[in-house]
Amino acid sequence: MSVRDPGSHEDDKVKALEVERSRPEGTYLTTDQGIPVAHTDDSLKPVPRGPTLLEDFHFREKLTRFDHERIPERVVHARGSGAHGYFQVYEPLTKYTKARFLQDPSLRTPVFVRFSTVAGSRGSADTVRDVRGFAVKFYTQEGNFDLVGNNIPVFFIQDGIKFPDVVHAVKPEPHHEMPQAASAHDSFWDFASLVPETAHMLMWIMSDRALPRSYRMMEGFGVHTFRLINAEGKSRFVKFHWKPLLGVHSLVWDEAQKLAGKDPDFHRRDLWEAIEMGDYPEYELGVQIIEEEQAETLGFDLLDATKLVPEELIPVRRIGKLVLHRNPTNFFAETEQVAFCVSNVVPGIDFTNDPLMQARLFSYLDTQLTRLGGPNFAEIPINRPLAPVHNHQQDGFHRHTIDAGRANYHPNSLSGGCPFLASTQQGFTSYPERVEGEKLRIRSETFKDHFSQAALFFRSLTEPERNHLIDACKFELGKVERKDIRERVVKLFAQIDGELALRVAEALGLPVPSAQKAHTVQPAPSLSQETSPRTSIKSRRVAVLAADGVSAADLAAVKQALLAQGAQSKIISKRLGALKSAEGNAIEVDKCALTTSSVEYDAVYVPGGAASVAALLAQGDIRHFILEAYRHCKPIGATNEGVDLLHSCGIDAARPGVVTSAGGSAFVESFIDAIRQHRHWGRDDLQAIPA
Repeated sequence: MSVRDPGSHEDDKVKALEVERSRPEGTYLTTDQGIPVAHTDDSLKPVPRGPTLLEDFHFREKLTRFDHERIPERVVHARGSGAHGYFQVYEPLTKYTKARFLQDPSLRTPVFVRFSTVAGSRGSADTVRDVRGFAVKFYTQEGNFDLVGNNIPVFFIQDGIKFPDVVHAVKPEPHHEMPQAASAHDSFWDFASLVPETAHMLMWIMSDRALPRSYRMMEGFGVHTFRLINAEGKSRFVKFHWKPLLGVHSLVWDEAQKLAGKDPDFHRRDLWEAIEMGDYPEYELGVQIIEEEQAETLGFDLLDATKLVPEELIPVRRIGKLVLHRNPTNFFAETEQVAFCVSNVVPGIDFTNDPLMQARLFSYLDTQLTRLGGPNFAEIPINRPLAPVHNHQQDGFHRHTIDAGRANYHPNSLSGGCPFLASTQQGFTSYPERVEGEKLRIRSETFKDHFSQAALFFRSLTEPERNHLIDACKFELGKVERKDIRERVVKLFAQIDGELALRVAEALGLPVPSAQKAHTVQPAPSLSQETSPRTSIKSRRVAVLAADGVSAADLAAVKQALLAQGAQSKIISKRLGALKSAEGNAIEVDKCALTTSSVEYDAVYVPGGAASVAALLAQGDIRHFILEAYRHCKPIGATNEGVDLLHSCGIDAARPGVVTSAGGSAFVESFIDAIRQHRHWGRDDLQAIPA
C-alpha cells in the first residue's frame, strides 16, 4: 500500500493526543469560556467585609469545577499506573491470523498500557498482596484491540456470574469498611473455603507472584483462551503471555508491608522513573497456539479460566516486543480515563465460550457508562482509535463528533449508502462455531477438577517459594477471626497438598485433616520464578552507605562498574549535601538516611574508609538498614574497612550473597553476579536477625 496506514508509526497516538494538550507557557488565566481573569485571589463583595455576590461568575465556576473533579473510581483495578509505548511483531503470522498488526515486522503499533492492583481503592498502596492488572490497548490499523489481562494466568472463578461474589468477598467488609486492599479477612476466606474452584488461584495469590518487585519485572497473561483466525477462516486456540526481559522477580512479604507505609507509590514511582531515565520496560508477547483437535487431548478444558496450559506441554512462542517509552502527560486524562474493554478485538482475533470471558465482554463495556459518563467514552482522546470511525451512533452525554451527514441510519440513499459495509475479508466476522443443545443453567463436567493444577503449581515451586506460600497462608488465616472458616480452608488445602495442610494447620493450632488427596503430577519448572532469566542488573538500585572519610577510590570503582551494567547507585548518608572523602574531594549525597530505607533498594554496598565506617558504626539506623537488607536476602557487598561494619552487625562474609574483598575487579564481578541472582535464599540465620 503506497499510502501509509493509520497507526503505522509508534508515535502516532502521542501526536494525536498533542492537539488535546493545554500548555500554560506564555498564556493568561481565563475562565472556561475564555474570558481573561485579572484577579483570582478574592471573591467579589460590595464592601471589604461584606457577603460574596452571586454575580461573581468566576468564583462560582471555579468552585463548581472543583466540586465536580472526581469521577467514580473503577470497581476493581482502581489503583493503577500507565505508560505509552509500541508493539512490533518479529515475523508475519499469516498462517495463524489475519490481524494486520501481527503481519508486518516493520510496523510499530502504538499502545497504552495500564498496570494495576485489583482489590484496593485508588488511594491504596502499590505493594499489597494482590493480583496485578496488565492491560494493553493496541491502536491498530483496524481499530483498537484491548488485551486485558493479569500477572497471574488463572482466576478465582469459572463463570462470570460469580464475579460480583468474589469481588464483594475480597473487598473491605461492608459493616466497617476494613481491611483496605487485603484478602486477610473473614469474608474472603469464607467465600474461598466454600468455593473449591478458587483452589488454584489461591496458590498463585499466596505465592511470590502477588508481590512483584516492579511492574517491569512481572509476567502478564491474557487469562482466557482466545481464537486466532487466518484469512482462510481456519481457527486455532491461543493463550497470550507477556514475558519481561528483565526477568520475573518479587518482593518478600515483610518488605512489601514496609514499603506500603514508607512509599505507597513504590511501583508507580519505579515505572515513572525508569521511563524518565531511559530504562524502557520491555516485554515479549508470547503465544501458545493450540489446534482444535489438540485441545481435546490436554486433560482439562481450555474454556476453564481456573486452568493454565503448562509451557512444558505447549511451549510459548515469542512473536514480538512491547516497549514502554513515554510517560503520560496528565494522569487523569490518560491513565484514569483510559477504558479497556475485553470486547475490543480486531479481525483475526475472536472469543471463545469461556463463561468468565463472556461475562467480561459485557461487564467491561457496561462499567464505563457510569464511570465515564455515558456511551461516548470512546471519543475521549486516550480511548479514541487511530483508525477512522464511521457509524450511525449519535448524541448522548459528552458527544464530541459533529456528524455532517443527513442520513443517520442504514441502509440509506440520502448519503449515497455511506458508510459502506466492509467486505468479509476486511470486516470483523465472528467465527462460525457450531453450537447445539439444550438451554441449561449448569456447569460443564469438564470444569470439575479443582485441585490437580493447584497441586501442580505448589509442587513446581522451589523450596523457598513453597515456604513463602505457606507463610502467606499462615499470615492470612491468622487474621481470620472465625475458627470454622480457618478449619474449612485447611480442609481445602488438604485436597491440594498434605505438606501445605499440615504446616498451615500446625501454625493455626488446628487438627490436621485426615482426608487428604494424593495427586500424581509432574512438576512444571516454568511455573517457578526461580527459572526466570538472571542475566541482567539493568535498572537495579544499589544503596551505598557512606560518611565523611569514605574511600573515593572504592566508591568510584564500584559505581563505574554498576553504571556500565545499567544499574543505579545512590549514596546514602546521615545528612544531605557533600561528603569529604578520605582523598579530600567532595562527594554529593543522593539520599538522607532519614528519608529512605533498605526496602527501596535491591542491594547494599559499604565502601572502605576508616573514618566513614567508624561514623556509620555509631548510627543505629545504618546498622538496621544493613540487617534489614540481609534479612530480606538481598546482596550485600563491602570493601576494605567496610567489611568491619558487616562484622559488627554479625554478618558472616561466608553467607550466600555476601561479597567482601579488599577491592579490585574480582569483587566487582562477584558483587554484580550476586545482584543478578536477585535474592539469596540460602541464609539459615535469618530468624536471629533483629530487623
